Amino acid sequence: MIVSWNWLKEYVRLEMSAESLGDRLMMAGLNLGDGPSKEIGAVYDVDGDIAIDVEVTSNRPDCLGMLGIARETSVLYSLPLKIPAAQPVENGPKIDSLVTLKNERPELCPQYTARLIRGVKIGPSPDWMQRRLRTLGLRPVNNVVDVTNYVLMECGQPLHAFDFDKLHGGSIVVREAAEGEKILAIDQKQYPLQPGMCVIADADRPVAVAGVMGGLETEISEKTVNVLIEVAEFVPMTVRSTARKLGLHSPSSYRFERGIDQGNLDWASRRCAELILQVAGGTLCTSSLFAGNRPPAEREPVRLRYAQFRRIMGFDIQPDVAQTILVSLGLKLVASQPDACVLTPPSWRRDLTREIDLIEEIARVHGYDKIPENAAVPMAISSTTQLDRVSERIAGVLTAAGFFEAITVSFVRELDATLCQPWDDAVKPAVPLRVEHSTRQLENCLRRSLIPSLLAARRFNERHGASTAQLFEFARVYLNANPTDPAGQPLLVSGVTGRSFGELKGVVETLLNAVHRGAELIARPTDRTEFAAGRGAELFLNGQQLGWLGEVSDAVRSAYELHDPVTVFELSMNVLETNAKLIPQFVEPARFPAIDRDLNLVLDDAVTWHELATLIRQAAGPLLETVEFGSQYRGPQVPANKKSYVARMLFRSNERTLTTEDVEGAMTKVITQCTQALGAVQR
Repeated sequence: MIVSWNWLKEYVRLEMSAESLGDRLMMAGLNLGDGPSKEIGAVYDVDGDIAIDVEVTSNRPDCLGMLGIARETSVLYSLPLKIPAAQPVENGPKIDSLVTLKNERPELCPQYTARLIRGVKIGPSPDWMQRRLRTLGLRPVNNVVDVTNYVLMECGQPLHAFDFDKLHGGSIVVREAAEGEKILAIDQKQYPLQPGMCVIADADRPVAVAGVMGGLETEISEKTVNVLIEVAEFVPMTVRSTARKLGLHSPSSYRFERGIDQGNLDWASRRCAELILQVAGGTLCTSSLFAGNRPPAEREPVRLRYAQFRRIMGFDIQPDVAQTILVSLGLKLVASQPDACVLTPPSWRRDLTREIDLIEEIARVHGYDKIPENAAVPMAISSTTQLDRVSERIAGVLTAAGFFEAITVSFVRELDATLCQPWDDAVKPAVPLRVEHSTRQLENCLRRSLIPSLLAARRFNERHGASTAQLFEFARVYLNANPTDPAGQPLLVSGVTGRSFGELKGVVETLLNAVHRGAELIARPTDRTEFAAGRGAELFLNGQQLGWLGEVSDAVRSAYELHDPVTVFELSMNVLETNAKLIPQFVEPARFPAIDRDLNLVLDDAVTWHELATLIRQAAGPLLETVEFGSQYRGPQVPANKKSYVARMLFRSNERTLTTEDVEGAMTKVITQCTQALGAVQR
C-alpha cells in the first residue's frame, strides 16, 4: 500500500515528518516496504508529493486504503480524524424506475448496491486527483474511472462503473456463470467462465467478473453519458478461486480476497457519486438499489479483563488508558466494570474477535518499545513430544545407514499422484486434490505418497552424478479433503535407495528395533503395480498396517527416467508413534551359554517366512530364545514350485546349561510340526 502524504493531510493533521510517521507505523505493526528500490527506500518523493511504502498484513485489509492509514495515524498520535461526509445531491428520478436489480446468488454476493448518474461529461480528471493517483502508482484514465480508483484507494472498497446505456434491458443480475460463457475483459483479453464463478450480467450476457474485473463492452468511454455505480460485497473465497482459475488479478480482487468493510458499502457508493458529480457533472437519481442481506448493525461484543495485561504483557496498563486506545480504534464501549469492560469491534476490523486481539491492539498502540525489558512474563518449559522423539530415533537410524534427509514440495504432477499411491484404500475422492493457481499449472496435485517426490529427487541426483543417493523424508500426504480427519492427512516417513529388497528390509527392521525393541514386523507379499512382480511387501507392526516396502516396477522407473533399480519404503508415523517404547527396559544378562542350530527345510513356494517362523516358535517350546532368517534358495537341487529356507535358532535356559539332548528334543518337535503342518522336508 502506497500512502500519499498530501492526500493523507485531508483526513488528519500531520505534525510529524514522513520518516517519523513511517517509523511509528512500523512499530505499530505496519512494516515499511522497499519502495521503488532499496536505494531509494520506503519514503520517497513523487512530483512534489511524498510516498510512503507500507506493507499491510493479510489480517489488516482496513489499512488497504488512505482512510485506514489515516485512522492509524490519528490513534498513534492522538490527533482528530476527519472523514468526508459523502452527501451527494439527489435531484433525478427514482432509480428503481430506470434500473432493475436482481441478486440470484446472495451466498456469493451478500450485498450489492447500485446508483445511477445521468448526463455526465467524460474528460480528464482534475490535476489534484491525477497527482494523487500517480503517487500511488495508478495511471489516470478519465474522470469517472479515476473516481472509482480514487474511492478504492481512499477507503479500500472496490467499485465499478458501467456505461448504463450499454447494459441490455437496463438490468443488473448477480448470478453464476453458465457453462461455455465467455467475457471480454477491460484488459482486452477473452476469458472462459465456469459454473461456480460469480458474474455480473445484464439481461443477456456477463458484463463483469464479480470482484475481479469488468467487461470491455460496458466500460466507460468518451461517449458515455449515463453511469451506473456498482458497490458490492463478494465472498473472499469466491473471488480468490475465480481470480486463480482465470489467472486474472486486480487491485479489486486483492482487497475482496482479504475481506472488505461490510458496513461501508453505502458510504463508498455515496462518496463515488459525490466525486463524479464534482468532476464530471450530471444528475444523481434519487435513492439507490440494494439486493442481498444487510449485515448486523453491530458485531459480537468482546469482554476484556484488566488482569490479563500483566499475565500476557508482563506489566499493567490503566483501564482508562486501555479503553481510550480501543475506543479511538473504533470500538464501542458497551459496559465497564472495575475489573473488566465489554466492547464491540467496528465493522472494518474483522480480525478483532477475542480478548487476546484487544490486548494486542493495546500493546501495539501503547508501543512495543515501551514494554519493560525486565517484565516478568510467565513462561513454561517446553517438552519434546513423543512424535518428535520417535522421529529423532528414525532419522538417526536412517542417517547412520547412509540416507540423507530431503525436503520436497507437497505438489506433484497428476501423473505422479496416480502412478504411485499405495494408500489408495484410504483415498477419497478417487481423483487427487488439486489447486488452481497460475503458479501451479503443471504440478497442481497434492501428493498421496512421498515416494513420487523422492523418486524425482533421486532422478535429479542421478543426472548430476550422484547415482547412489539415498534419501528419506518426513511429511504429510493428502488422501481426502476433510482437514478434521487425521487419517486424511497422515504423517509418513519414506525412503528411496539403490539397495536390494533384503538390504532395505534390514534397514526398516533396524529402524523399528530402535523405536520398539522386540516389536513384531510382518511382511506380506503384495501384487501392487507400483512394485516389481514378487518384489513388493505390505508391512504390519503388531497387527497394524505400517506401510510398504519394495522394488519399484519397470513402468514406474521408466516414468521417472531412472537408470538403476530402486527400492522404496513408506511407513505410517502414527503407527510407529503408537507402538513406540523408547525407554529401554533392563534385561538380566544371560548366566548360561546358548546352543545354536540351523534347520534347512524344503517347502511349497507359497509358504512365507513368517508362517515358518511362527510355527517354529510354537513347536520349539520355552527353551527357544530366537529364530532368525538364514537364507532362501530356489535352484536345481530343489523341485519345481519349491524353495528352501534356512532357519537359525538359538536355545538357552535361565536355570541351567542345556544338554545336547535338550536341544535335540526341541528340534525333533520343530521338524515334526513343520512336516505335518507345512509339508516340509528337511534337506
